[in-house]
Amino acid sequence: MKQEKFFKVLFQSKKSKARLGEIRTDHGVIKTPAFVPVATKGTIKSLWPELVKEIGIQVAFVNTYHLIDHPGAEVLAKIGGIHHYANLKIPLMSDSGGFQVFSLGRGKNKILDTVFLGRLTPDNARGNPQAIVSKKSSSLPKTDNNFVNLPLLLKISEDGVKFRSTFDGRLIEFTPERSMEYQRQIGADIIMAFDECISYGVDYRYAKEATERTHRWLERCIKKSQKSKVNSQNHNLKLKRQNVTLFRGYKSKFINNQYLYGVIQGGAFEGLRKKSAQFVVDQPVDGVAIGGVSVGESKREMRDQVRWVADYLPNDRPVHLLGVGQFDDILDLVKYGVDTFDCVEPTRLARMGTIYQLKVNPPIRRAKFKVVWEEIDILRGKYRDDLSPVDKNCSCCVCQNFTKSYLHHLFKQKELLGYSLATYHNLWVMERFFEKIREIIENGLM
Repeated sequence: MKQEKFFKVLFQSKKSKARLGEIRTDHGVIKTPAFVPVATKGTIKSLWPELVKEIGIQVAFVNTYHLIDHPGAEVLAKIGGIHHYANLKIPLMSDSGGFQVFSLGRGKNKILDTVFLGRLTPDNARGNPQAIVSKKSSSLPKTDNNFVNLPLLLKISEDGVKFRSTFDGRLIEFTPERSMEYQRQIGADIIMAFDECISYGVDYRYAKEATERTHRWLERCIKKSQKSKVNSQNHNLKLKRQNVTLFRGYKSKFINNQYLYGVIQGGAFEGLRKKSAQFVVDQPVDGVAIGGVSVGESKREMRDQVRWVADYLPNDRPVHLLGVGQFDDILDLVKYGVDTFDCVEPTRLARMGTIYQLKVNPPIRRAKFKVVWEEIDILRGKYRDDLSPVDKNCSCCVCQNFTKSYLHHLFKQKELLGYSLATYHNLWVMERFFEKIREIIENGLM
């Protein structure tokens, strides 16, 4: 039986590079442009998995670093991957671990070349850089006030990156090959090549070195990924013969079809961005991601970084923009040919009591459309007696059944249900927003 094409362009705008498409995976079809909520540790925080489909979420993003930190890649491999483990029945993307170069490094330009390990306070560590912890004692309790005050990003080299676990302080080493193997064990449908997410503000020399290193890592990822496909097919065949059945009747298997995206870097430098785009697009990858944006730069600078590479993006493969999810950014950047966007903001803001309200004028052919959005802080005192719906224009079950006063009450009393309801609503709004974007593109208005 012939396998269907991974990505198909269904409609191309004549006004911009905006397009409608379909991404086909083993766990379903993604209609693009699409939003990708972040399920870092295998969960969209506070959201029951059965509600994911109800909201209309098409795809989510899991984080390799956090999942191999806990519960560990071996656990996920035993049950057949993150879909089975978390009971997530939609396509999933996985980050390579490269973003942790930025996030665990706290965005600092200076990277420590010495690996500090062991039961050391920061002062002792500075005075004793040779101290090394044994394998048995590499797990450090946070209560000892040691590793939590030491750098979590330890070393970047040609071979890979060394991190300290945020869970127990042990050493975690990522190389391109390990990242590919970890992501194979996690079992996401779409995987990212290991890259270095460049912090905003680094000088040209560092950005050039990091970008070129990312390119060399991509070549290694491609080589490892090709070998992994063969190994997975052989593994699946073996398990099929053994008829291995696990929890909830799942068959222990790995996904045959994982699709690799190369990541464009280059920092805030136009020349580096364009060279990186040319290099990545020329590689035998299934899709392309734009990385290293929204890491501290202004909105204008972020838009420039996407605009610089727009003419180099592929027509026949999907394009993902890493870490961008505000309404105005999405409206502007989808015009450059971006198909999918991931961001933690809708769910993170929801847990802080920030509720989205959105109004999109119905797109009429040859008419202007207008998108108006607002964020309300449900913790404000004025909502205590407000018995109106959360958003009278919203059709989600939260807005149909609960008032602003009730959500205000839940958040003030720190009731967990408040986080769930706000998360449900914000993601519902994001999905309806992207439905409108697809409609607007189809009607030739973007």
